[in-house]
Amino acid sequence: MSGGAESLGESASGKPNLPWKLKLILKVASWIVNPSLRPNMTVNRRLLNFVDLKVPPSPNPRDSSDGVASSDTTIDPSRNLWFRLYVPTPGPEDVVRMPVIVFYHGGGFVLGQVNSLPIENAARRLARELRAVVVSVNYRLAPEHRFPCPYEDGFDALKFIDGMDSHDLPANADLGRCFLAGESAGGNLAHHVAVRAGEHAFKRVNLLGLIALQPFFGGEERVESEIRFARGPMLTLELTDWFWRAFLPEGSDRDHHAVNVFGPNAVDISGLRFPPTLLFVGGCDPLRDRDMRYYEGLQKSGKQVHLVNYPNAVHGFSGFTDTPESSIFIGEVKDFMQKRMA
Repeated sequence: MSGGAESLGESASGKPNLPWKLKLILKVASWIVNPSLRPNMTVNRRLLNFVDLKVPPSPNPRDSSDGVASSDTTIDPSRNLWFRLYVPTPGPEDVVRMPVIVFYHGGGFVLGQVNSLPIENAARRLARELRAVVVSVNYRLAPEHRFPCPYEDGFDALKFIDGMDSHDLPANADLGRCFLAGESAGGNLAHHVAVRAGEHAFKRVNLLGLIALQPFFGGEERVESEIRFARGPMLTLELTDWFWRAFLPEGSDRDHHAVNVFGPNAVDISGLRFPPTLLFVGGCDPLRDRDMRYYEGLQKSGKQVHLVNYPNAVHGFSGFTDTPESSIFIGEVKDFMQKRMA
């Protein structure tokens, strides 16, 4: 199945149409990020902190138009595993109970924390516009913590939420209507958490769906979109290769089952419980063809998957609020969730 966004076509030049202000912001960010990722596979996090503005939780909504309060909960201080909880103020249109979205941020498994401004804004927007309680998980980052550390953190966070007492969660949080969501590396992480969840007996959590925003997958073979968009404005082929080398165990290649989930070393999920998936693909994203193979792999494994393809979208489009794709994707997510909750 395909989403209803095909009318947002690619520009005549074959390149995405991005506002000049956004192009400038991305260029400036690359001047900081790229030198921070060293050839010896270490990260200059002190340099990154110059552009990584952190935001504290807000026990009360920021303003009347925002309507979302947030708080932080520690799961395991020894590995800095915690989450930020976003709770929208109930409005007259809300039902008594709200669905719960467990959100995993992007950043190539190397960049970002849940209190980083772009990730804060993304999670807060999901809570506000979807009328959902959002749990944004802060997982360990590579290369300091390689595979499988982020996967362990992501799944342990889900188990922790399942075991929380009723009074530790908002009274209107309905774990019986729970969704996993992730962008880029967070989409990869959400997939692997869903796989592990398929073999686990939860007490309260009932996974109704997986929302995958341009999930970060790869493989040894170069696909056409990786070559065509190798110098993308948000994500380059050189950057993806660096991220995989930083994340994978020493000596592994990109056909590792964490990267190429339906490749030669894939874990068979055909017999597992796996939630219906809403998959967003960007037509100008180096990951486009990898995400299409993910779509095909889910279908061949007998899993329900709905594809939304935005031909003009670059990687990370959902965070670029002045682009048309960012304006309409929330509606696709809302429709998917409502159908799953019906």
